[in-house]
Amino acid sequence: MTECLLNIEGLHTGYDGVAVVRDLTMHVNAGEVVALLGPNGAGKTTTLMTISGMGEVISGSVEVLGNPVPKLRQAHRVARWGVSHVPENRGILFQLTVRDNLQLAKTKGKVDLDRAIEFFPALGGLLNRRAGLLSGGEQQMLALGRAIVAEPRLLLVDEMSLGLAPVIYEELMPVVRRIADETNAGVLLVEQHVELALEVADRGYVLNHGDLAMEGAASELLANRALLDASYLGVESLES
Repeated sequence: MTECLLNIEGLHTGYDGVAVVRDLTMHVNAGEVVALLGPNGAGKTTTLMTISGMGEVISGSVEVLGNPVPKLRQAHRVARWGVSHVPENRGILFQLTVRDNLQLAKTKGKVDLDRAIEFFPALGGLLNRRAGLLSGGEQQMLALGRAIVAEPRLLLVDEMSLGLAPVIYEELMPVVRRIADETNAGVLLVEQHVELALEVADRGYVLNHGDLAMEGAASELLANRALLDASYLGVESLES
């Protein structure tokens, strides 16, 4: 039986008691990639922050590996359960070297740098370089490498392609699929490049102005032109 790593039921989440996302129900299983899509401002980043314990559960529930995420911010607890979050700003420490960034990602036990280098061979020649001197693509590799070193059960990736040239994010996107396949982790991927995201995903959910507008198998969503339009233009395309 497939293990459910993330289960969200009727979630209302936002800031200071005001819901940005309303009545969201979704799940992520072990070994699958799930795309969370929608236009800017739809609530995608807010959802990831709530899952990782940095948001506010106003009502409904979020369970990670069978543990209920606290209603108020407790990201340190959620991380211990096996959640790694790659934020859209990448979350790396610019003044430290690549090696130091990778070592800090592991909170206990021996750090296996080879694990990250296996997925991103380019990092092997950059271990002693300061992270702030890396290119955008190299910084994104490091951000994902940090998550891999932490050996997550659930990986949250927010806008991996942000600020990157197409040739770079087209190379990085298949790595997300490989992480799920080779580590059996569940991956929840927020991405504006809808077609690329759905090509590596198993399933997808579409948020629009905080509400769940569509969900289904990635192949079905990819074939739905309304989804692609709505991802950039908003609710009007979904209603047409």
